[in-house]
Amino acid sequence: MKLAIKIFFLSVFTVLASTIGAIAQCAMCRATVETSMADGDVTIAAGLNTGIFYLLAAPYIVISVIAYLWYKKSRENAKKVKAVRYR
Repeated sequence: MKLAIKIFFLSVFTVLASTIGAIAQCAMCRATVETSMADGDVTIAAGLNTGIFYLLAAPYIVISVIAYLWYKKSRENAKKVKAVRYR
C-alpha cells in the first residue's frame, strides 16, 4: 500500500513538472499552424488535430483495458469462490 501511494505521488509530481514545457509548446504549435494556414497549407493543421485526437483517446483506451481486465479477473475469482462454497 505504501508503495502504491509513493508511485501515485511520484506520477502526479512528474505530470505537474512536465506541464511547464507543454505550455511553451502550445504557443509554438499555434504559431506554426497560423503561419501554415496563412500560406494556404492545411496539412500541418490537420496533422496537429489528428495528434490531439490520439492524445485524447489514449487515456480512455488504457482505462478501458484496465477495467476489462479487472472485470475479467473478478469474474474468475467469483467463480472460484462459488466453487469452493459448494464443495
